[in-house]
Amino acid sequence: MTESLHKYAELYRKQGPWCTAYVDAGTGTVDGLEAAEVRPGNIRETLEQQGAPAEDLVAMEQATAPAQGQPSPVSRFVLVRQGTVELNELLPGELIMPERISLDVVPDLLPLLKHRPEEFPYIVAEVSRESAEIRLEYIGRAGPANVQEVEGSTEDIHKIPGGGWAHDKLQRRTEQTWRRNADQVAEEIDRIVDSSGARLIALSGDIRARTLVKEQIAEAHRDLVNLVGAHTHTGGSPAEGLEDEVQERIALQWAAEQQDIMDRLAQEEGQANPQSAIGIGAVLHALQQAQVEVLIMNDGALSERRLLALGAEPWVASAGEQALGAEELGTVPAPAALLRAGALTDASVLLVPEGVLPAGTNIAALLRWPTEPAAPGTNAT
Repeated sequence: MTESLHKYAELYRKQGPWCTAYVDAGTGTVDGLEAAEVRPGNIRETLEQQGAPAEDLVAMEQATAPAQGQPSPVSRFVLVRQGTVELNELLPGELIMPERISLDVVPDLLPLLKHRPEEFPYIVAEVSRESAEIRLEYIGRAGPANVQEVEGSTEDIHKIPGGGWAHDKLQRRTEQTWRRNADQVAEEIDRIVDSSGARLIALSGDIRARTLVKEQIAEAHRDLVNLVGAHTHTGGSPAEGLEDEVQERIALQWAAEQQDIMDRLAQEEGQANPQSAIGIGAVLHALQQAQVEVLIMNDGALSERRLLALGAEPWVASAGEQALGAEELGTVPAPAALLRAGALTDASVLLVPEGVLPAGTNIAALLRWPTEPAAPGTNAT
């Protein structure tokens, strides 16, 4: 499950300090509501003790007001800078890292990325022979789906029993109506894929209708299509069965993508000039060269290490002599510094648990171009 960091690059370029709050936002019970009502004041007090600017305290207190109408459990991630709320995300589910309220020199998005490993856009289209409901949804994003309704023609929509020339003509007209309707649905699905970057299309509903829709979806999108809903009536409601099947398809796709990354990393191992980097030193050097395509790290194992965040390229360093004249913003936890450097060099990130990377390794990267060969007469490091 890789997360593109590019969308956060402009955030990372802005001048700090940054106020961060990663907190529970649930109000599901009487006790929960009472806690939610005092939470903004507690957050303000904590940040005030750390020396946060007055304008940031006001903005943070307003941003962390109780999230009414949100199903519990739900968490919140907020970034405030110079009196402006730069990011305010409601995240479905409980906190999966310790609560955090801090004043930082650079924004640390690790809690957000850990909670929402990837904003995975996908489409669920429930189709019939005359209409369709198309929902654009996102894994890891709170809020309702974006729903589009497509209403096709109902003229000659049903086939009738019989025989003879007139009957065959009517049947052909019915098939043509189904195909025109399916073409409308496919056209709308293609438009949504192009605008959203959806990575999976789940087609459910009438068997004939969804087959026609799949046939008419643009060839570039056809590999995204999964036919679902054939076995959703066994236990629970049909909607529950369909949702379970869609989530299963997403999980399988995620697992396949992660395995592909790890397979690529394994294939590079032992190459004379690998298109990969293993270990903190090699990965740090690659990030400084804007060479990293995919940053792979076990953030927990790196949490005690500190790196230097820089105000300009090369963005990150292990010591001041690597800063190349860039402003030294301060030392920060290694995962925060690495994610920031990745975002500012257009890398994506894959967070992995213990045991996924080769033994003794906590960080690796797939590179955009191979490492340079060692100079003659020297040993590669």
